[in-house]
Amino acid sequence: MPHAVSPSPERDAAANMDDTAMADAPAQPLQQAQEQDSEPPSSAAELPPQPAPASNGKSLEDMFDDDSDDEFSSSAPIKPEDSSQPEPLSGPSAPKYADPVLLGQFYQRLFPFRPLFQWLNHSATPQPDFQNREFAFVLPGGAYIRYQSFASADLFRKQCVQMTPERFEIGPQYNVNPRDRKTLRSAGMLKPVMKELVFDIDMTDYDSIRTCCSKANICHKCWSFIIMAIRVVDVALREDFGFQHIMWVYSGRRGAHAWVSDKRAREMDDGRRRAIANYLVLITGSEQGKRFTTRRPLHPHIDRSLKLLNPYFQDCLLREQDPWETTERAERLLNALPDKGLKEALQKKWESMPTRSSTQKWSDIDTAAEAGSLSDLTPKQLVDAKQDIRLEYTYPRLDSEVSKKLNHLLKSPFVVHPGTGRVCVPIDIRNLEEFDPLEVPTITQLLQEIDDWEQKSTGLSSEDKAKVQDWQKTSLKPYVEYFRGHVATLIKSENTGKRGRDDADGGAESMEF
Repeated sequence: MPHAVSPSPERDAAANMDDTAMADAPAQPLQQAQEQDSEPPSSAAELPPQPAPASNGKSLEDMFDDDSDDEFSSSAPIKPEDSSQPEPLSGPSAPKYADPVLLGQFYQRLFPFRPLFQWLNHSATPQPDFQNREFAFVLPGGAYIRYQSFASADLFRKQCVQMTPERFEIGPQYNVNPRDRKTLRSAGMLKPVMKELVFDIDMTDYDSIRTCCSKANICHKCWSFIIMAIRVVDVALREDFGFQHIMWVYSGRRGAHAWVSDKRAREMDDGRRRAIANYLVLITGSEQGKRFTTRRPLHPHIDRSLKLLNPYFQDCLLREQDPWETTERAERLLNALPDKGLKEALQKKWESMPTRSSTQKWSDIDTAAEAGSLSDLTPKQLVDAKQDIRLEYTYPRLDSEVSKKLNHLLKSPFVVHPGTGRVCVPIDIRNLEEFDPLEVPTITQLLQEIDDWEQKSTGLSSEDKAKVQDWQKTSLKPYVEYFRGHVATLIKSENTGKRGRDDADGGAESMEF
C-alpha cells in the first residue's frame, strides 16, 4: 500500500524549515523482526541535572536559525560526553529492536529532533514551553527515568544519542524546571501548566468484536477499526470544539495517538480535558460485551458519526470481519435485539441455515420484522436498536484516561517500537485510507536504505552528497516532511496569536489616561 504524503499547503510552508542533519556513520546489519511487545518499565531512576549549554559565541537566535544546520552537522559523529549518568541497560529479554547500537544510529542519523523541538516549543528559539517540559526515558532493559528536561534541542539530541532510550515519552510543561523539583519546599509546588490534549486508540479494545486477530496482532482488516475511530474523533475535535492543529501518529504496532496542539487545548485543566473525553466516549463495560445506552433523539455528534460509519459497517465489518458467523457470536447479536418474537424467529432460521453470513443475518432482521415477528418493539424502536448495534461495532473505543490528566505522559512521535521496529510516524488523514501500518518503515530498513543510497550515488560529488540529509535518503522522508509542514503551520498560528495579543495590549494601554 502506498504511504507517500500528497502535496499540501502545510508541506509548502515547511519548505524552508530547518531540520536535524544526522551524523553519518555506517549502518548496522539488518536484524530479524521480533514480534513481541516491550516489557513495562521495571525500575525508576533519575539523571543528574542537565548541564547548561556551553557558550560558543552564538546567540540562541543564531543557534536555531532556520537557514543553518551547523548545530547538527552531519560531517562527524557525535562523541558522547563524559557523564555520571548510567550506561544504557540491556538484557537477554530486551527486544532486538531495542539494541543500543541500532538506536544510537537512529537517533544520530534519522530522528527529526529540530522539528520535534519546534513542535513542543512553539517557536524556533528556546522557550519555557520546551525547557520546562518533562521527558521520560525508557532504557533498554527497563529502567524508567522521569523528570528530564533540556535547555535546547541540541542537548536533548546529545542525551538521546548517548543514552539510546528504547523510547521516550512526552509530559507537560511545568511551572518550574522539573529537574529542580527537589529544591522546592514541597512536592506540591511542582505543577503542570500546559500540555497537548491527547487521545489513544488501542486495537486490543476491539478484541471482543474483531475476528481476524487478537491481542497485539493486527492486519489490514482490523486496521479499519482504527480508521473509523480517527474519522469520528478528528471530525468531532475540529467541528465541535474548533481545534485545528491535530496530528495523528501511528503507535508502532496496534494503535494510534492524537496530539492536539492548539494553544486553547494545551492550556486546558483536568476538568475540561475530562469533559471532552467524556463527550467522545460512548462505549463502556466489560471486555465480554461493551454496552451503552443512547438517548433519542440522537445527539448531533452521534448522528453524524453514524453517517460517517455507515459505509464501514457494510464493507469492513459485515463483509470482512463477518462478526456473527458462528452460533456463539450470532447469540450476541440476538441478545442486542430487545424483542422476544423477533429473536425466536431469527434463531430458528439461523439454526436451520448455519452457513448464513453476517451480511445475510443482518438483512434477516428486517425480513423477519416485515413478516410480523415483532412482538415487543415498534418498527421505529427496531430502527433504534439496529442503530445501537451499528454504534457498538463501529464507534471509537478510546482509552479515555489518557486524555483526562494534564500530567499524563505519552510516547513521542518518531520513536521506534521495540517489538516491531516500526517508527511511530504521523498519519496524513487526507490519505487515511491509503496508510498501511504494515508498510511503515522499520529502523533496520531505514539504515539499509541509507547504505543503498550511498551505493547508488557514487557519481555525486562530496559537496552534493553533504546537502542531502540522511532521512532524505530513506522512506522516512514523506513522514518527516509532513511533520515539518504541521509544525510550520502551528508556529505560524502561534505567531499570529501573539501579534494579536500584543496589539490588544497596546490598544488597551493607549486608552489609559
